[in-house]
Amino acid sequence: MDVDLVVRNAVIVTVDDAVPRAHTLAVHHGRVLALDADGLRGRVEIDAQGAALVPGFGDAHNHMAWFGSSLDEVDLSGLTDLATLYDRVAERAAALAPDAFVIGAGYDDTAIGGHPHRRELDRAAGGRPVVLKHRSGHVTTVNSPVLARIGVLDGTAVVPEGGVVVRDDDGPTGTLEEQAQNLASALLVPYATDDLARAIGKAAAVYAAEGLTHVTECGIGGGWVGRSPRELAAYHQAREAGTLTVRVQLMPVADALHPVAGHASDPDGIGLDLGIRTGFGDDRLRIGPMKIFTDGSLVARTAAMHEDFCDRHSHGYFQDDPDLLRSRILGAHAAGWRIAAHAIGDRAIDLALDAFAEMQRTYLRPDARPRIEHAAVTAPEQIARMAELGVTPVPQVRFLYEIGDTMAAAVGPDRAAGLYRHASFLRAGLRVPGSSDRPVAAGAPLLGMQSMVQRRTSNGAVIGPDERVDAATALRAYTLDAAWIAGEERDRGSLTPGKLADFVLLTDDVTAVETDRIGEVGVVATFVGGRCTHGAEETGAEKLALDQEG
Repeated sequence: MDVDLVVRNAVIVTVDDAVPRAHTLAVHHGRVLALDADGLRGRVEIDAQGAALVPGFGDAHNHMAWFGSSLDEVDLSGLTDLATLYDRVAERAAALAPDAFVIGAGYDDTAIGGHPHRRELDRAAGGRPVVLKHRSGHVTTVNSPVLARIGVLDGTAVVPEGGVVVRDDDGPTGTLEEQAQNLASALLVPYATDDLARAIGKAAAVYAAEGLTHVTECGIGGGWVGRSPRELAAYHQAREAGTLTVRVQLMPVADALHPVAGHASDPDGIGLDLGIRTGFGDDRLRIGPMKIFTDGSLVARTAAMHEDFCDRHSHGYFQDDPDLLRSRILGAHAAGWRIAAHAIGDRAIDLALDAFAEMQRTYLRPDARPRIEHAAVTAPEQIARMAELGVTPVPQVRFLYEIGDTMAAAVGPDRAAGLYRHASFLRAGLRVPGSSDRPVAAGAPLLGMQSMVQRRTSNGAVIGPDERVDAATALRAYTLDAAWIAGEERDRGSLTPGKLADFVLLTDDVTAVETDRIGEVGVVATFVGGRCTHGAEETGAEKLALDQEG
């Protein structure tokens, strides 16, 4: 029998307990046809020459449009001093028109010695407006021309609930926390759909090169994280252009949902026009859960905690009135949405769990799969409650490497071991999907797996050694468990006959190499639905390269 593709001589890790290992993979009509089947010939055949083959990687929490847009902005990541930041702003400003915005992203105040100050940004930009996004996404710093436009300097600005305009003895510093960022972002949004589509395409190319075949975009259509009310159209446009080379699930933010009229017998609740809700779409582009922000960030010290941060006389705050947050969760659930609640601090996690318990009491949906994004600071009793309610935590363990030292300083030694747990969630019977929160942290799944196994900071400290997992568990997190939380485990996440042929060829078996080498394993080629999205020339799979109709 002739089939579309056969990959031979591979070390195949299937992530399927029924058949955990194989050496040959046959693909037909975009799906896995068979493993180790004799007598099959491929229209295209690849000799893997002993390379490892694993299911395609998923990222259960990332910001694709934000990341793609940041590729054209001033890169402020990795800086260690404010002087260099001001130099980069000045360099970009010199190349712009006098009234053009200087936009940058990725700075870390804990690494550079503080947030930039508006007056220094004024000098660096030569009078041009400046908007700089903190790496966490929960803080934006702007200069005086921006503060003047949004009414902060003359006192006419109305600061939204759940936001803070930071001030010192001389007045506003230029730093805007949480919902206050909307004051500045209103000057930039909506982004043009064409620009967003191009940014999404740029991001997709990076993702394919890292072995990603599916990602969840956590927040479109509104709020401080959304780029445009037409953001879904930008994803459609990228797909039509053939540049969207990964499968994407899209989370509309709560701000984008509204009451939708219908028959008196229809359930009350909030949603999108025409009754669109979670599940609408296909296996290439689908609407996912509703995303709601309950609190802020550990790095920015705005997460809602039960106890004060160790280095600040504050225990953070909620993004809105708690009763309003609960009502939005209940309203979306009643209308058939799955819910993803951003909750980092333990106080915010309690709020989310209370709302999830109430929504299931009021409108029981056994397969609702509520999720808590980040779940950064959790107590044992909260983990037990997650298991009782069927709530899935979505932590980003790579944070521990990139910003773990400052997070540990924020919560202190008594609470640091409970940061971004993994093994404790598994012991409670919970799944832990792999995710990055890119561009807040590096998004390469192999780096994320290494952090799950090591839990090491960039300074070499190990945070929560009892929360470490083995490499096979880390691989499952980025494959089958990432598919499960998206509600698509029947179609992807393992190399099982009948499932979509999404897979990655790697230079080494990540479950067998030394843990220090997991992040260094090379991605040879990536396949989505049996079509090559990266590495076609290296594998001789040019005929399978993804085209516009793919």
